[in-house]
Amino acid sequence: MVSTNPEPIVLLDEVRKTYLMGGEEVHALAGVSLNVEPGVFCAIMGPSGSGKSTMLNLLGCLDRPTSGQYTLAGQDISTLNDDRLSELRLKYLGFIFQSFNLIPQLTVRENIELPLFYLGYEAIECARLATELAGRVGLGNRVNHRPAELSGGQQQRVAVARALANDPQLILADEPTGNLDSATGKQVMELLVDLNAQGKTIVMVTHEPDIAAYAQRRIHMLDGVIDRVEERS
Repeated sequence: MVSTNPEPIVLLDEVRKTYLMGGEEVHALAGVSLNVEPGVFCAIMGPSGSGKSTMLNLLGCLDRPTSGQYTLAGQDISTLNDDRLSELRLKYLGFIFQSFNLIPQLTVRENIELPLFYLGYEAIECARLATELAGRVGLGNRVNHRPAELSGGQQQRVAVARALANDPQLILADEPTGNLDSATGKQVMELLVDLNAQGKTIVMVTHEPDIAAYAQRRIHMLDGVIDRVEERS
């Protein structure tokens, strides 16, 4: 579902990212400009070394551009210190990782609660909201289970619920089906499509064309630049 709001939530303007490796400069991003409007489901594709993971790290405020400008929800991240970047991530972003990144010692509910604690919610409210989110992703009857007691697909659903806990404007998904079989991956993608239909903006990195096909916009990267963009009609 594409919003009628013309103001992009993501705005990259000639963004470059250079790393020094073995005494040589590696240009991971070589001048990328991109707008992502609210409500868009966008897939970033490309071969290994194309820059797609570097772009996702920048979008997630986990790294900063070497040059160029990244504006997230109207804020230029280059002007922000690390504490402010952490606040921005907590307020605006939800993360879904290929490896789930759940804490094995915690239950489903406790894993989902983590962002809520950082946001300052009381324990009772954290538990209520986390239980509600678990139900939203079809795990209402598994809230007291630990990750080791869940299938890979169920663990990824917990990760999706945790990403939703702070009601983010932007969900960033890094190969969200990479550790799942095709049937389970389809279920997770259908969940993301439903979230997008409810108005969530999603940017997903994937190397799988069938997974990218779920997105409305497919950005193909090559050698640190955007090679082409495909829009689904």
